[in-house]
Amino acid sequence: MMGLSLAQHLLKLGHTVAIVDADPLACRFAREKIGVMAFEGSAVSMTVLLEAGIRKANAVVTALSDDALNLALIALSRSYGISHIVVRMRDREFLEAYRLTGASHIISTVDLAVASMANAIEYPQIESMMHFEHGQVEVLKLPVPGDCNVAGRTVAQIALDSGFPTGSLIIGYQCHACANLEIPNGNTVLEAGSTILVVTRPELVHSMIDYLGIRASHLPALGVSHPNL
Repeated sequence: MMGLSLAQHLLKLGHTVAIVDADPLACRFAREKIGVMAFEGSAVSMTVLLEAGIRKANAVVTALSDDALNLALIALSRSYGISHIVVRMRDREFLEAYRLTGASHIISTVDLAVASMANAIEYPQIESMMHFEHGQVEVLKLPVPGDCNVAGRTVAQIALDSGFPTGSLIIGYQCHACANLEIPNGNTVLEAGSTILVVTRPELVHSMIDYLGIRASHLPALGVSHPNL
C-alpha cells in the first residue's frame, strides 16, 4: 500500500509513474483506481524492468518486502545508468550495503515511525517535529492558541524578546488550516488559531515550548502524523 500511495502522490505532483508488482490485484488497482502504468512481474527481472521503461527513467524507488531484493534492484537500476535511487530500508543491518550498492536516498520507515512516536510522547505540545543534519537542527510545527504567549505579536517583537531562545527562527506561518504556508517577515503578526514553523537546536526545544507557553491541551485529541512538513 505504501508503494501505491507514493505512486498516487507522485502522479499528483506531475510525474510519469510506472509500477512493477508481482501481485496482479495491486497492478489492476494501480491502473484502474490510480491511473498509473503497472507491470505485473518481478521487480528484479530485467525483462519486466525494460518493459516498464527503466531506460527512460529519471529515478527508481525500491520498496520491496525484502532488503536483499532491494539491493538487487538497486544494482540493476545502476546498470541502466539510474543515479537517483530511493530505497525503503527494513533492517538497519543493510545500511552499509545500500550505501555501497549506490542508493542515493535510504529511508528507514521503522526509524521514522519510532522517532515520530517518541516525539509525540516526549513533546505532546508539538504537532510534528523533523530532525536535520543528524539531529543537530529541529524544525517544529506548533499551534498558536489564543492564550499562547506569542499570539497577537509580530515576528520582530518575538525575535527581540530576551526570553526567545537564541539562534532560533520562525520560518513558516499558516494563518489557518486551509491557508497556504507563508514565509513570514518581521511585520507578520502571529494570530490566534494559526500555526508556525520554528527552527531551533535540540537542547532548546523545551525552552522554546516554555517560552511560547503552549500546553499539550492545546492540541487536537486525535490525529494522523506524517514524517514530513
